[in-house]
Amino acid sequence: MPANRLPDLLLVEPETLLRRTIAMTAHGAQLAHMHEATNAAAARGLLSRRRFDGAVIALDLDTPKEQGGPLAMLDLLQDARSPADAAIPVAVMVDRCDAMLLASLRTYGVSRVIIKPVRARLVIEAIADLGRAVRTG
Repeated sequence: MPANRLPDLLLVEPETLLRRTIAMTAHGAQLAHMHEATNAAAARGLLSRRRFDGAVIALDLDTPKEQGGPLAMLDLLQDARSPADAAIPVAVMVDRCDAMLLASLRTYGVSRVIIKPVRARLVIEAIADLGRAVRTG
């Protein structure tokens, strides 16, 4: 990616206020172009139309297995990636994290875990880190 191009990042967050704050702040600070989705279905649509340089994804750890379980969004992201995209940086937001979840997240190549409730500043820092990883990777 050219050094002067902002990365295109997928942001999946169901909470409107947090999602909009993150997206507008990242755009205003010239950190990334954020493409917003409220859920897996909306993300699936975005992933079918374009490729992303990275992603920030809120995981609902209480998602029932019948609906794909809490890691379904990461499965969707992984399925949408081409072999060339396999190493795109991913940050997740969760309401809790234990060693078992952390190990699972590592298998998906998650580079940062943010525990909710979050301050938008922490997510913006993660976006800046993702952008640096994209530019240098």
